[in-house]
Amino acid sequence: MNVVERTKLPTPKFFRVLRSIGLALLALSGSVIAAPVVLPTVVVSVAGYLAVAGGVLSAVSQMTVDDDAKSEEDLLNRMRKENENLARDGIK
Repeated sequence: MNVVERTKLPTPKFFRVLRSIGLALLALSGSVIAAPVVLPTVVVSVAGYLAVAGGVLSAVSQMTVDDDAKSEEDLLNRMRKENENLARDGIK
């Protein structure tokens, strides 16, 4: 399974929650880093680390696939529902 196929498959509920937490960390740290006031170096450094952690957490959580949706047949059926032009691409 390639990256695009993995991102289109459903994500388990636990990892959806982790993805949301990661995105919240990323947004919070981004706003701290971009603050128009001068903040202590420690605060900006911690915000940078939180941004990296939030990005990694979100990316890994997005790539997690539900075990029931791993089969190739299921993937093709989902893709057919999303895109009716698969026959043009050689997928029947």
